[in-house]
Amino acid sequence: MNEAGFIDALKALATSPAARGLEDDAAIIELGDETLVLTHDTMIEGVHTLAGQDPADVAWKLVAVNLSDLAAKGAKPIGVLISHMLGDDDHRFVTGLREVLETYDVPLLGGDTVRGDGERVWGCTAIGRATHCPVPSRSGARPGDAVYLSGRIGYAMLGLEALLDDTDQDDSAYRRPVPQLALGQELAPHASAMMDVSDGLLLDASRIARASGVTLSLDSGPLANLAPEGRLDDAIRWGDDYVLLCTGPAGLDDQFEVTPIGEVGLQGDHEVLLDNQPPQGDLGYTH
Repeated sequence: MNEAGFIDALKALATSPAARGLEDDAAIIELGDETLVLTHDTMIEGVHTLAGQDPADVAWKLVAVNLSDLAAKGAKPIGVLISHMLGDDDHRFVTGLREVLETYDVPLLGGDTVRGDGERVWGCTAIGRATHCPVPSRSGARPGDAVYLSGRIGYAMLGLEALLDDTDQDDSAYRRPVPQLALGQELAPHASAMMDVSDGLLLDASRIARASGVTLSLDSGPLANLAPEGRLDDAIRWGDDYVLLCTGPAGLDDQFEVTPIGEVGLQGDHEVLLDNQPPQGDLGYTH
């Protein structure tokens, strides 16, 4: 069973409205006058991080990618719970965890610690408070909306290549992604659909299209300006960018730090188009 098939099997169990049919990045729980946003991500050594990578960077990325999911819901973080598999240099994990929590003013609320054989595994649950209701979802895109991207793509890819090749090129986009929390809160009242780009722009755009019952038509012109020179085809598939992908009315780029990259159309034969053609090959990363 592949990742998509497994998630489809779980949908029969996720019957609470808070689960949003497992078609979103987070669960949304209404408690009195408050709306909570909860998300969880797991990272595996050798898959999401390099084997032997500095545990301080692992801790930063573990928290940052979860905060990025909160950003895509326009949520303000309340705290995180961390699971950590003990190994070498655990003190470095604590150092990186302290750095990311202090940078984003996020409390550590608890978690779990284990020891085992094989590749190390870490988990994080992030809890946030919605700053706008309804909380943005993947399913709100409508024909006529514009499609926006809130930053560069493909630079985490370059960062990993720099680490693998042991060069002096900037590798920070891969090691220490920056969740766009403030921008997500600003966009939440205006975005019809929103998520962060973690598995590749094309794949994540297809997820918005599928959830919304539309087609997202993207334009390579503005995307080329956001990607490393000559690497657009790789950049739109690679992922790990943790910028925001959203749909909404024309003109959001006049108010916010976003770039229009396409438009939403009626549902067609393909969930996502690039320059009016279906992209060839894999759209992004799946387990």
